[in-house]
Amino acid sequence: MIEVYIDGASAGNPGPSGAGVYIKGNGILEHHSIPLGVMSNHEAEYYSLIRALEICKEKRFSIVSFRTDSQLVDQAIEKEYVKNKQYIPLLERALELTKEFDLFFMKWIPSSQNAIADELARKAIRHQK
Repeated sequence: MIEVYIDGASAGNPGPSGAGVYIKGNGILEHHSIPLGVMSNHEAEYYSLIRALEICKEKRFSIVSFRTDSQLVDQAIEKEYVKNKQYIPLLERALELTKEFDLFFMKWIPSSQNAIADELARKAIRHQK
């Protein structure tokens, strides 16, 4: 099984933002630091999920287990619902992508267990400044 750790970060809210994606499992170890432009922290969290799903799809992974320290994203995926209408298109895109895997799991983890993805997201911000 492939484990995927994701994190979104913003320098300001809104501000320059980045996504961090750390993939490991089955002999794979990848680090992705993705600049996102200017957006809110919550948007960056959703975009980190979407970009990670796209990467996994491109690599033809069939079973993926995602980890996030964003309770907002974790609960939105679990309930397939988001209160803030601004995030509906992002949630819909993420859910659409999750259906392309044989198995997709999402688990909330504390920030202390997501340090690599967090650093990758912050690195993406630094590369934009």
